[in-house]
Amino acid sequence: MAKAPLATARGTSLKISSPKTTMVNCRHHNRVKRLAPILVAVGALLIGVRQASAHEGPPYPILVDETIGPCPVSVWADPDVGVGTFIIILDPPSGGTIPEDVAVEIGVRPVSGRLAEIRYKAERENLRGRTQFKAEIPFDAEERWSTRILLKSSRGGGEATVEVEVTPPGYGRWDLLLYLFPFLAVGFLWLKSFLRGRSRKKA
Repeated sequence: MAKAPLATARGTSLKISSPKTTMVNCRHHNRVKRLAPILVAVGALLIGVRQASAHEGPPYPILVDETIGPCPVSVWADPDVGVGTFIIILDPPSGGTIPEDVAVEIGVRPVSGRLAEIRYKAERENLRGRTQFKAEIPFDAEERWSTRILLKSSRGGGEATVEVEVTPPGYGRWDLLLYLFPFLAVGFLWLKSFLRGRSRKKA
C-alpha cells in the first residue's frame, strides 16, 4: 500500500526536497555568495571614480549643436588649472557650407568678478572633412568661469555663453588608464573567482 504524504499541523502536504535539488540550491547560493562582494565593489568603484574625477581627464561637451552665427557649433572642454583646452567643432548648416573666413575666439572671466574678461583666439586645426578649432587658455584658480564662444565670418557671427568648473590638473594621457584600472582589477578578480569555482566543480 502506498504511503500517504507527510502532513503538517495544518493538514497540508509536506514536500521533501531531493538531495539533487538541495545540491543545486547550495551551488546557486555559493555562486551568489561569491559574486556579492564583487558587485558591491563595482558599485563602490563607480561611485568613487565619479566623485573623484570631478570632470578631470578627457574633454567633455559643454555645448552641443548650438547655432552660433551661420552654423551649428559644439564645444568640448578640459578646463584645468594652468592650461585649459577647448575644442570647437563647426558643422555646416542644413543645405549650406561653412564660411571659409570663419574665426573663433573664446572669452573667459571668473564668475566671482575678480578679473575682467580676457579673449583668446582659437587656432584652426588642419583636419580633413571637419572644421575644428582649438584654444589653450590659462586658468589661475579652481573656480567657476564664464566662457563666451564668439564666432565671426563674412556671413555673420554670434556668441554663446556657458559656465565651466575649472579643476586641478589631471595626469593627461594617463587619466583614462587610471580610471579604467579599478574596473580591470575587479574584472580580473571576478574571472579568477569564476575559474576557481569551475575547477572546484569539476573536482
